[in-house]
Amino acid sequence: MTRPPDRPKIYHITHISNLPSILAGDGLSSDAGMLHNGGPHTQIGMKSIKQRRLALPVKCHQGDHVGEYVPFYFGPRSIMLYLFHAANHPELSYLGGQDPIVHLEADFHDAVRWADANSRRWAFTLSNAGGAYAEFRATIDQLDEINWPAVAARDFRDPDVKEGKQAEFLMQGFFPWSLVQRVGVQSTRIQSRVLRALAGATHRPPVEVIPDWYY
Repeated sequence: MTRPPDRPKIYHITHISNLPSILAGDGLSSDAGMLHNGGPHTQIGMKSIKQRRLALPVKCHQGDHVGEYVPFYFGPRSIMLYLFHAANHPELSYLGGQDPIVHLEADFHDAVRWADANSRRWAFTLSNAGGAYAEFRATIDQLDEINWPAVAARDFRDPDVKEGKQAEFLMQGFFPWSLVQRVGVQSTRIQSRVLRALAGATHRPPVEVIPDWYY
């Protein structure tokens, strides 16, 4: 067990072209919700994985499935982002690289507080929620079961590190835009595009160029 940060942050990655629909809907929808509404503008995940997640159970919430929850990582610079950067995985249909990918950062405790106040179920995993072997947790006092050094690791060739780095936070159905505290991007070009997209939004979190969040 490793002690979690005092204020853990959570990170959702999406293509910049999806921001207008996220803002129009006042938040992020689960894959199941997006499929119901015709899908995202730009799909960046692997279709086979997303289909599998629609059927995988959230083991701590009977009857729920992973694809019905909005997913977040506990750190930036995820393994999935590396796959976008490398663009050589045979199942990857998105080949646009990492520059158009934006990080949406929120506070774990704020998200849990909002979920509890709005009767939204939430959970977190100790590894990739898309794996049949994933372990689920649903209480804050179990946060120390996450492998926090693995979450922060930049070298994930070790299998245990690779698994731990993919721990996820999951919010049932919807995640409000108002909880996004910061948007992290790789370049000033994308920063300018995000700022233009946010120009008419009621909630405008800071948009920062953070190269360390990228490969």
